[in-house]
Amino acid sequence: MKPSGILFDWGGVFTVGTFDGRVVRNTARRFGLDEERVARAYFAEVRRLELGEWGLARFWTYFAEALGVEAPYSEFEALFLASVAPRQEMYEVLAAIPAEVVVGLLSNNYPVISDFLRAGEGFDRFDAVFFSNEEGLKKPDTRAFEVALERMGLPAGEVLFVDDHPDNIAAAEDLGFMTHRFEATEPFVRELERRGLRLPAAPNRP
Repeated sequence: MKPSGILFDWGGVFTVGTFDGRVVRNTARRFGLDEERVARAYFAEVRRLELGEWGLARFWTYFAEALGVEAPYSEFEALFLASVAPRQEMYEVLAAIPAEVVVGLLSNNYPVISDFLRAGEGFDRFDAVFFSNEEGLKKPDTRAFEVALERMGLPAGEVLFVDDHPDNIAAAEDLGFMTHRFEATEPFVRELERRGLRLPAAPNRP
């Protein structure tokens, strides 16, 4: 079935690798720490960022104390933003999606990053946006999908959900979405073509 809408994840789809993994690696390198130790401290409380319970400055207060390091918040914010690694060809695919297709974004995301993305090139192609840190809900919670569909104005059966995480794909399938588990750009473009949605031009490669 040709989709009337496409609902995208962000991290792992529009980024190369996971954002969280880059934050952990960059923090470990900056302060000369063991990466596993940094990961334990990071993932112990990052859910508070995803749900908007903490701002990034509050998270850094916790994170710095847990790691036993001292640095101003501004330095961590710069490191956090520098951990975004865009998958440029997917932004080119996004821009090539026909105008009649409703495009949504359903992202478990963080303060500062959500504002950064909104100000970025190409973001205006999203017709509906759901950031977990702004809504207090995160995937795979059914309610997050329902809010995204309401904003898109489409039923689940007409929407192709694109995500790299199997738990989110499973949740979407339970709700009746068409799904594509993202691994790379070219297979995704082929999936669109298989479903009858041909892009006007093949995406350029960086």
